[in-house]
Amino acid sequence: MTDKLYERDSYCNKFNAVVCECTPMDGKYGVVLDRTAFFPEGGGQAADKGTIHGIPVVDVQRKGTVVIHVLETELPVGEEVSCELDWELRYSRMQGHTGEHILSGVVNALYGDDNVGFHMGDSVMIVDFNGRLSAEDVKKIELAANKAVYINADIVVSYPSVEELETMRFRSKIELTEDLRIVSIGENIDCCACCAPHVAKTGEVGIIKVLDFYSYKQGTRIEMV
Repeated sequence: MTDKLYERDSYCNKFNAVVCECTPMDGKYGVVLDRTAFFPEGGGQAADKGTIHGIPVVDVQRKGTVVIHVLETELPVGEEVSCELDWELRYSRMQGHTGEHILSGVVNALYGDDNVGFHMGDSVMIVDFNGRLSAEDVKKIELAANKAVYINADIVVSYPSVEELETMRFRSKIELTEDLRIVSIGENIDCCACCAPHVAKTGEVGIIKVLDFYSYKQGTRIEMV
């Protein structure tokens, strides 16, 4: 089992860890550490980049309770290694993912539509909603989302009990009720189950801008930055 530092501290970007496993993997090596701040691909967000023992991390994937770091070079099992994230990339993704939560929370609060799809690209995020939104709706959503940024609200991560979850209103695509990670933004901006790292205050997001929107399947797709 890997101790997932990124779940508790989104701002951890340098750490030491011990190599627990190093297994050949399609011409590369899958390295399991006793702990990691590298976020594995998931929830619409790509894996973190960075280095382990000075070696570039090619990919990061989660398998069960462990996190596998894909490297080009083998590492000795039992060795302590220094690790460093590509912090500029990670922080940008944290800003973007939090911005998406804010916008999705606003859409849900104003129109009752659910986020049914999310993908974070290198330059644009795509969010799919299960309701039809007009140009006027989108203007209203964008303004409300930026007001949420402006008030610089706190963002809190928690792991509510099954009993607590029964009394909570939160967005989720996950059926789990145990060990569910909840990201709460402000008092009523958004509350959502999410595995990804987020910023600590909404003001860190910066400006939320909708670049385009259009009908997609039975709902609306929004392209945003």
